[in-house]
Amino acid sequence: MLPIELVTLLIAAGILVTLVLGVPLAFSSGAIAVALTLVSFGPDALLLISSRSYSFLDSYVLVSVPLFILMASILERSGLARDLYTALSVWSGKVPGGVGAITVLVGVVLAATVGVIGGEIVVLGLVALPQLLRLGYDRRLAIGTICAAGSLGTMIPPSVILVFYGLTANVGIGDLFLATLLPGLMLAALYLGYVLIRCRLDPTLGPPPPPEQQALPFAERLAMLKDVALPVAVAASVLGSIYLGIASVTESAGMGVAGTVLACALRGELRFGLIRAAALQTMSTCGVVLWLVLGTNALIGVYNLMGGIAYAQSLFRDLPLPPLGIVLTMLVVWVVMGMFIDWIGIMLLTMPIFVPTITALGYDPLWFGILFNIAMQIAYLTPPFAPAAFYLKGVAPPDMRLEEILGAMWPFVALQVIALAVVIAFPQIALWLPRGG
Repeated sequence: MLPIELVTLLIAAGILVTLVLGVPLAFSSGAIAVALTLVSFGPDALLLISSRSYSFLDSYVLVSVPLFILMASILERSGLARDLYTALSVWSGKVPGGVGAITVLVGVVLAATVGVIGGEIVVLGLVALPQLLRLGYDRRLAIGTICAAGSLGTMIPPSVILVFYGLTANVGIGDLFLATLLPGLMLAALYLGYVLIRCRLDPTLGPPPPPEQQALPFAERLAMLKDVALPVAVAASVLGSIYLGIASVTESAGMGVAGTVLACALRGELRFGLIRAAALQTMSTCGVVLWLVLGTNALIGVYNLMGGIAYAQSLFRDLPLPPLGIVLTMLVVWVVMGMFIDWIGIMLLTMPIFVPTITALGYDPLWFGILFNIAMQIAYLTPPFAPAAFYLKGVAPPDMRLEEILGAMWPFVALQVIALAVVIAFPQIALWLPRGG
């Protein structure tokens, strides 16, 4: 058998080369896993690798993933998000940056109902970006606000990332949803404060709405809030049923789908074409995710058989750093990997090594999962991968170049780093709700 040090280098080099060649991570990791298994153990060992992947997929909680994605897809195609934004934007008043602040608040509400980052950025790009540009907002501020607010879909529960983290790290998903709530709201508050303070210092960056919108009668503005009720009710049914112990995560996801379909029916928007398109998008998204699960799980499985995971854990434990320094090193690894590959690949490749290591160091894996969540927020906005930029580019005006979108991210990346530092310094921000103090 090859020395584990050489195997580790070969795996890293193989993944890097195949990614540069444009091979999807799911197929490159799967191919490397099969090659290593055949060379090291022979064809009979392939059954062991496949059984590892089967045991991961054979989980009732995993059913919640396509349900949450289906819920997000239906909401994305309905007019709920548009009416939600309109109903809240009329309350921005004469405050400079008020509509930008409302965009962040809408991002929070959508995050609690969508839970999928791509769908939320697309919705905000279609609904909020034209409004901000029409009002004369600074383009960079408008772009950054939408990408940052749209990325909250992974921080505000329900979050698909946390479902997979819970399965990978063997942590309660309901506890993870509770743990991410306060950090997610803190991150939204940082975005909100940044937009309002910048526009207060320079009102030309975010002019208030025109006088006719400000002069809308109070009763009319109040009546428009009915459009907020349906998405809030959907979010409350999902999260409330989990937190109150009424339903499991999977059952609450099913309730969310039923609530979303009912909301569309009440609005007269329920059409076969909408459900068909949402179902196709759900199947496509789940197909990508599940292939990644199969490929990376197989690679980690054969690496573990060769003693690789124990070797990698010893490397981290033997670093001449204090425990917190090891955690910070892991965060840097995540952010760098996030510049090139998606969160699911990062999670499945690193968590079998990182979680046992931080547990041995005395850290709570629940807190560690929230750090991962925030690190992925940073990765979403950090070039060259920066998925948020590509999602927005797909619905942005033709004259809005990708370079302009990427350049607008940096102030919000700095806010994400601040949020990460706060949760590292004060773990109780994440642990207070699930641990009860």
